[in-house]
Amino acid sequence: MLKRRTKGEAFFDIFNNFGMLIVCFLTIYPIWYVLVNAFNDGQDAMRGGIYWWPRVFSFENFSAVFQSSGIMTAMGITVAKTVIGVLIHVLFTAMVAYAFSRKGLIGGKLYILMGTVTMFFGGGLIPTYLLIKDLNMLDSFLVYIIPAMFSFFDLIIFMTFFREIPDGLEEAAKIDGANDWSIFLRVVLPVSMPVIATIALFHGVFQWNDYFTGVIYINNTDLQPIQTYLYKVVAQSSSNQMMAQVPGGVAKTVTSQSIKMATMVVTTAPIVFVYPFLQRYFVKGMMIGSIKG
Repeated sequence: MLKRRTKGEAFFDIFNNFGMLIVCFLTIYPIWYVLVNAFNDGQDAMRGGIYWWPRVFSFENFSAVFQSSGIMTAMGITVAKTVIGVLIHVLFTAMVAYAFSRKGLIGGKLYILMGTVTMFFGGGLIPTYLLIKDLNMLDSFLVYIIPAMFSFFDLIIFMTFFREIPDGLEEAAKIDGANDWSIFLRVVLPVSMPVIATIALFHGVFQWNDYFTGVIYINNTDLQPIQTYLYKVVAQSSSNQMMAQVPGGVAKTVTSQSIKMATMVVTTAPIVFVYPFLQRYFVKGMMIGSIKG
């Protein structure tokens, strides 16, 4: 027999649902506002009053963005650093995590303690900049890859998963004559696809959204990623600076503000479309290692 809900429980459910609707609206509406203004004529948008739907529908803002000389180069850099960065990060972190997961590792507890400290304390921006400079990685594509090769947080997820792999798999491989490299590449990695997919998504989102690296370490515009390009577009407060990048054929119908809106849409759309389909891997990744089986 179903238990009858009290008035207090019913009121709480109504209040909770209403509160969640408000939170969803406050989260979604700013994105919708940017999208609506991106598809509205720039000159018309200056009049204001556009909140729910474009008043004068136009693609001119996006035409101006794609005709800009830097955005396609920036998009290519972002795609390249995301793909390469994810592959190297996953492989390198998995290698270190596999070594940490072995019970016979000499000094393993000390290494874990040292790594845990780095999760809470960093060297700071200036020492990091000086290190990058001494390594000759300023204005270099490698600055996106090498500093991000390793993450101790990701190592913990990998290590916890590796420890749950049955010892019998490795023992059987050793009987067949496999060494540590063969076991790692041919036995451990193939059965670790769930955690590999999770870490790849973690790092892929980080690489795509990272703008700070391009702002601090890159002066060459041909090496700046799309998020750094967006940052500079939004940061430009002068209309003259903005319109100097726009071809003359469309400058009459767009404004600096409308180009900012369109640029935001272009730079964020790929990850916004992909993320909902991959969100379950993020949730699963946070649960990996919490239970057996």
